[in-house]
Amino acid sequence: MPRKNVVTGLDIGTSSVVALTAQINSPESLDIIGIGESESLGMRKGVIVDIERTSKAIEAAVEKAERMSGCSIDSVFAGITGSHIGSTNNRGVVAVSNESSEITLEDVQRALQAAKVIALPPDRKIIHILPRQYIVDGYDGILDPVGMYGTRLEVETNIVTGARSSIQNLVKSIEKTGIRVEALVLNPLASADAVLLPSEKELGAVLVDIGGGTTEVAIFREGSLWYTAVIPIGGDHITSDLAVGLRTPIAEAEKIKKEEGCVLPDLMPTDKYIDILYVGSQETRKVSKQMIAEIIGPRVSEILSFVDEKIQLSGYNEMIPGGVVITGGSASLDGLGQLAVEQLQVPVRIGIPRSVGGLSDIVNLPPYATAVGLILFGSKRTAVSYKESERDPFMGGITNRIKNWFADIFGLA
Repeated sequence: MPRKNVVTGLDIGTSSVVALTAQINSPESLDIIGIGESESLGMRKGVIVDIERTSKAIEAAVEKAERMSGCSIDSVFAGITGSHIGSTNNRGVVAVSNESSEITLEDVQRALQAAKVIALPPDRKIIHILPRQYIVDGYDGILDPVGMYGTRLEVETNIVTGARSSIQNLVKSIEKTGIRVEALVLNPLASADAVLLPSEKELGAVLVDIGGGTTEVAIFREGSLWYTAVIPIGGDHITSDLAVGLRTPIAEAEKIKKEEGCVLPDLMPTDKYIDILYVGSQETRKVSKQMIAEIIGPRVSEILSFVDEKIQLSGYNEMIPGGVVITGGSASLDGLGQLAVEQLQVPVRIGIPRSVGGLSDIVNLPPYATAVGLILFGSKRTAVSYKESERDPFMGGITNRIKNWFADIFGLA
């Protein structure tokens, strides 16, 4: 049965669908109690191309998470990505409404609403409005203005948008299973919560999430998201290269990538071989591990070149002393960190999910970064509501205002 102190994150990727269920102990502590994973069907490059098949994949993953956790799942925090994602910066300005000039949560909410007023084509929809900083009477660099005194409140925001049709198809695919969508969360925003250190977000760092069909790039500085972009190339392209180059089935190529994948041929011995299947038969042949690296390397190098291009185009390339953190399904390839350092010319580390307990040993791997980030996001939002409602049953008004504040920031209806 559903429990109010349980939250579920749903990562619908091009290669797989992952559902994670967690028990909330406190806003800072949660334990993973259920994990469900299924093959992703109906997705291409992060965008749904078949609602029915996607729904079935979601249902299969959720059922596995329900069986493991022992509770039913009626709502999820779902990730969203795809080449349709874009971002822009905007500013909102309001006069402080309180006669005493003390800034309230309502003033912040009005400033965020003002920042939402941008010229958007009818086929675009706001997903997130992310505050970068607040400015009170000309003084900038303020992270939380509530309780301060002033007459003029400004907010600088990063507004993330997506194609309205892609958003609707994603929500419909989930709701067809009978599950409610609590919020849509940009994948790299979720992944960053799971793998980036607060110091990295503050100093300036780039998150690179290499998924199945896409590679997501997100730049963080001063604790906030400043830039995001999606590259329509990912781990599935590496698998396809292996399948073609080795003349082996896709499933076999995926297995080889996961078990023997390396991006630098020099790291592989010349005298080590593995047996692989020929496509269309049960015959096998021996292939050197160095040859596998020679196939994988150029594709990964191409992905990194696109990442570097996005960083340069962002205009923040000189503002990322924290370097690059790589996560996602292909982040475990041997030699990836070394190759990334050579190409990007910045410090690089592989990002592994953190800050969770319970079955954490299973999900402490780069492919689960987004799913872990989604439950971290959900736990923060859910914990705030529970804390307020449990404190006083008559505080519904405050709880609703907090929910509205989240709605403004994350573009929720």
